[in-house]
Amino acid sequence: MVHKRAVRHAAFPRVTYGPMLQRDHERIANLNNIYNCNNVEAIQMLRMRRAPFYALVKTFRERGLLTDSIHTSIEEQVAMFLHVVGHNQRFRVIHNTFRRSTEIISRYFQQELYAIWELRGEMIKPASMNTPTKIKNSYRWFPYFKDCIGAIDGTHVTAKVPRSMYVAFRGRKHYTSQNVLAAVDFDMRFTYVLSRWEGSTHDASILDDSLLRPDGLQIPDGKFYLRDVGYACQPGILPPFRKTRYHLNEFFYAKHRPLNARELFNLRHLSLRVTIERAFAALKNRFKALDQKPFHTFDTQVKLVLACCIVHNWILGWGEDELFEEVVSFDEVETGHGVEAGDNDA
Repeated sequence: MVHKRAVRHAAFPRVTYGPMLQRDHERIANLNNIYNCNNVEAIQMLRMRRAPFYALVKTFRERGLLTDSIHTSIEEQVAMFLHVVGHNQRFRVIHNTFRRSTEIISRYFQQELYAIWELRGEMIKPASMNTPTKIKNSYRWFPYFKDCIGAIDGTHVTAKVPRSMYVAFRGRKHYTSQNVLAAVDFDMRFTYVLSRWEGSTHDASILDDSLLRPDGLQIPDGKFYLRDVGYACQPGILPPFRKTRYHLNEFFYAKHRPLNARELFNLRHLSLRVTIERAFAALKNRFKALDQKPFHTFDTQVKLVLACCIVHNWILGWGEDELFEEVVSFDEVETGHGVEAGDNDA
């Protein structure tokens, strides 16, 4: 009696695989194109210039966070990771680009994610206690905000969760999301990040939880963060005046000057607090994995939020690039409309 497996195998012709030289040549040519491109092309592919990319690779190699294998260098491992988070590409798409199996890509992706997390202690640091240069050099903010060390806000990051968690993660955005709390300084660097919260959770509840955590947001005595009107005034948190014009369109698009001291305070409060909105916009503009439907497990999605903030801070350490210039500067808009021209009369 012929075994069923033998019959099934006999029904299909045997495939003879040839040498993989052509595939290897294509991969090497593609990698050389990435490594030897100019900065404009590097930003398009790797989401950063060549200098911070090679510095990141050097850091991983010197600290032993990543190692070269027989067939895959650290440069290729980092490039694959940046392609995934920068363009939100699935592993099977990266497979066609880098000519690696999806298993290898997945393995190196997790290793790269771990390596980036190891940098969180030095890249996500509390804000400086000194008066920020942006405030010190501006008559609009100094000395009124001289003790301000940054801004706090929440943002929604698209999430894919099991059906049993769907209701909790679907909030006012009408899609499942994480509600991420973050703090930034006025150089647009992230100084604190808290992810994993459900999209339906109110921002104030997340902030209260963060302040109670042993490793949560620390606000030194005498210093404060700026926050929008959705939060109550409390020690270390300064929101704008309620029931007073605050939003951008209420001043600029309506072409109304501040009419009293409260409106003037709200306008200057907004012109500083908008820094965190610009930081979120720059982060999601650079890393599409945070702005589009993800395909990773939820635990990986949570880790990716902090990992992208770490890489964001790393890139800022090497100066801004074209992706940051795409984010509209509030200061330029404000100056262009001339709202504060002569606003000291208010």
